[in-house]
Amino acid sequence: MFNNIPPITRNIIIINVIVFIVTSLLGNQVIGYLAGFYPFSPLFHSWQIITHMFMHGSIMHILFNMLTLFSFGPILEQTLGDRKYLILYFLSGLGAFFLFNLWNFVEVQQISGELQELGFNVNAYLSGASVQFSGTTDTILKQKELLGSLQGIVATPMVGASGAIFGVVAAFATLYPDAKIGIMFIPVPMKVKYLLPIIVVISVYLGVSGNGGGIAHLAHVGGALVGWLLARSWKKHLYRFN
Repeated sequence: MFNNIPPITRNIIIINVIVFIVTSLLGNQVIGYLAGFYPFSPLFHSWQIITHMFMHGSIMHILFNMLTLFSFGPILEQTLGDRKYLILYFLSGLGAFFLFNLWNFVEVQQISGELQELGFNVNAYLSGASVQFSGTTDTILKQKELLGSLQGIVATPMVGASGAIFGVVAAFATLYPDAKIGIMFIPVPMKVKYLLPIIVVISVYLGVSGNGGGIAHLAHVGGALVGWLLARSWKKHLYRFN
């Protein structure tokens, strides 16, 4: 059955599984080197904008992502062709990284402004230098509280193919809007053109509100946005659609 999957989708799944096994064996140091960090973090490296798409935090994480890709990817690969499908996948992953870190940038700027007002050298901290707290006890406590929030952004890695896969799902919804799919917690199949906007709205709320539970919901939104834009652009040139 696996050999019947179109080659691009099949190879993406294989690479993800291999990377997951290798990084699980080699440990956190490799994960930290390849996962995607905030671009202005001292932990960031340029290749992470690509490598983070092949990293996963748990067996359930990679299993869910690969099953979703297996469900939607083959149809799009056959519809779009190898070149457009690869463009869709990787640009959606990049869009996910960009939107997620754009929101991170907004939050970092807000936190940095508060820290600088309290006399904390944020630029030195972000460059990796050793910094000292100063001021009254209340000021130092507030600095430490804000710094904890800042560290949560600049030192927490982003991993997973979800952004790229959301782009694939969004493209599928754009090209096959009346297709019905089932999803957990919803007892009857829904047309994908109705289901996807609901998921996106929920993801925006969870991402902006900070109630995401450790999931990069805005990355999903970024991937879906890119997938939708690309599919809309390509749809009129695909003669099999009326």
